Amino acid sequence: MGNQLHLLLLGGALWGCGELRAQTPPNVVLFLLDDMGYGDLGFTGALGYETPHINRLAGEWMFFSHFYSAQPISSASRAGLLTGCYPNRIGFRGALSPRSATGIHPEEETLAETLKGQGYRCGIVGKWHLGDRLPFLPLQNGFDDYLGLPYSNDMWPMDYAGNRVTPESNLPNKLRYPALPLVDGNETVRELWTLADQGELTGLYTERAVRFIEENRRRPFFLYIAHSMPHVPLAVSERFRGKSRQGLYGDVMMEIDWSVGEVMKALKEQGLDEHTLVIFTSDNGPWANFGNHAGSAGGLREGKATTFEGGQRVPCIVRWKGVVAGGSVCNRLASAIDLLPTLAAVSGASLPAKKIDGVNLLPLLLDAGSAAPPRTHFFYYFEENDLEAVRDERFKLVLPHRHRVYLAPGNDGFPGPTTEQDTDLSLYDLRRDPGERYDVKALYPEVVERLLLLAEEARKDLGDNLTNRGGTNRRPIGRTAHE
Repeated sequence: MGNQLHLLLLGGALWGCGELRAQTPPNVVLFLLDDMGYGDLGFTGALGYETPHINRLAGEWMFFSHFYSAQPISSASRAGLLTGCYPNRIGFRGALSPRSATGIHPEEETLAETLKGQGYRCGIVGKWHLGDRLPFLPLQNGFDDYLGLPYSNDMWPMDYAGNRVTPESNLPNKLRYPALPLVDGNETVRELWTLADQGELTGLYTERAVRFIEENRRRPFFLYIAHSMPHVPLAVSERFRGKSRQGLYGDVMMEIDWSVGEVMKALKEQGLDEHTLVIFTSDNGPWANFGNHAGSAGGLREGKATTFEGGQRVPCIVRWKGVVAGGSVCNRLASAIDLLPTLAAVSGASLPAKKIDGVNLLPLLLDAGSAAPPRTHFFYYFEENDLEAVRDERFKLVLPHRHRVYLAPGNDGFPGPTTEQDTDLSLYDLRRDPGERYDVKALYPEVVERLLLLAEEARKDLGDNLTNRGGTNRRPIGRTAHE
């Protein structure tokens, strides 16, 4: 760690004053997968396929074992990651549809805008999903370069097998969708109509990411690689089709692992390997009812679109050679909403003027066993503005709410059945029961009382539809000019 650690401990802005002005802040590469579960990497228990490029770096990463997406669904999760806010604070819920009139508000400061103030060149490849109309696209929200899909890869006029939908398909939403637009900058440069077209995406994203690294090797950059996979419908290039023992899902994960390897190789070839902070995580847990086309929650309860652990606890690994202890595990509580303040601290940037919810994780990157954890609790919000749970470092209090239940897995790209049911007030000891199977509220009434007080603080601040509370600090989602 040596000299770099000494510089980091000087306090104040890392790179912004005195003798540190001669230093340049580190580059940042952020990988975000779509619907990858807690158990989908080689070192978290994946079966039937390997992730050798990620595993090879395991001795250089710090693994965050209690890391949470901002919400358990796409648009809201990404809004939280890029703004450092609980998504409901800025009006986000669910997954935005094509041609949505709403999107990221122009007055919200994104992570790209935060880093741009420090001289970073900012690029994104992959899935955006914060609004597909012009004011909401990446180039209008801090990014200098963009290639990707503006929303999820299942939002097209095809059924789950890649066939054109008809009125008889019983998929009415898809009838209204256009072909998938591949956007370069602000312009659609190609329409994707087939699974073979989608099979090119991981390769196209990787090529653009490598090019961005090469073109910006002499300046600090932020590269956000938001892979469209392994969200259904799964698609893979011919190079990786049939390569895994698990089937198509394994093939897709192997191609994503290849993509990570190509990006890491580009960093090394450009002499940036030791001057780049790399983060790898997922937007939420697996879409479990898609069976063999879905990932694994690694034994956690339920999956995507629920605030149980399988929906929101995701793998997160951080690599920063010479600073982060390789092969280490951080068992402290952390979330995607913490990335903005953390990277602001790393780069010497100021925090956004508007209130955010993230905390600076830099002390954990320097010492995973830090005696003063930056984050002491986390609120699980979902749907419109429903506070469904709250946790501290050990216990999770699930508040009464209605939730999705995955009844049985589907097969070969078709979903299995789900239902909804109500849950009562429940307390889970996540140290002993990460699968949330045993309600222990009768054993720890003082913990229930303490977590209920935290929930009440959140309701005063952000509101809670489940208890008809409005909150005082919520902000509106962006709307198009003609709305």
